[in-house]
Amino acid sequence: MAAFKLILLIAFAAVCINTCKSRSIQDEPPFCRGLECPHFTSMLTTKDYEFRAYPESKWVSTTIIGADYKSATSEGFDKLFQYISGQNSQKQKIEMTAPVINRVIPGQGPTCADNFTVSFMVPFELQANTPMPTDSTIFMYTLPAHKSYVRSYTGFSDETKFLAEAQALAGALNSTQTYDQSYFYTAGYDSPFNIFNRHNEVWFIV
Repeated sequence: MAAFKLILLIAFAAVCINTCKSRSIQDEPPFCRGLECPHFTSMLTTKDYEFRAYPESKWVSTTIIGADYKSATSEGFDKLFQYISGQNSQKQKIEMTAPVINRVIPGQGPTCADNFTVSFMVPFELQANTPMPTDSTIFMYTLPAHKSYVRSYTGFSDETKFLAEAQALAGALNSTQTYDQSYFYTAGYDSPFNIFNRHNEVWFIV
């Protein structure tokens, strides 16, 4: 009887864990691919962009300077993937989230070196008590509550494509729709193995 009760408890715990996990992602947009995504409220949708409000969120990040976009994204992703795979202060494996975002600061000055900061969102259950990176080039970043103009596009993204989409987004906004022009974000929601219905975004932060 004791063994039977133990089996029931284990089964019940498994159901609870799966239920809690499904509750955390059930309201996510389809383009989140069943992963946790930053929450947002859609305030306006047009044919060219969406205007969203985001609450504060926590991210794990690394900055790559002087590389091209593709190399910086690959290097940054690899570093962060090692972090979520257990190379952190708790040696804890951490669930993947979406999207992978990349803050792009166009190069300025004599070297014209671009500055890329690649980030994974910390799962909601760990945002209050996050395992710390053991790699000194990785850091935790709190993205404050903000509003953003977001333009979505499909296919495989590259530097030519996201720059064209950023230019299209800028052209769709009027002079009263101001945003920080010193940087912008790219956001990718799909693994390289997903060929169809890919979802990418460009974010302009207000």
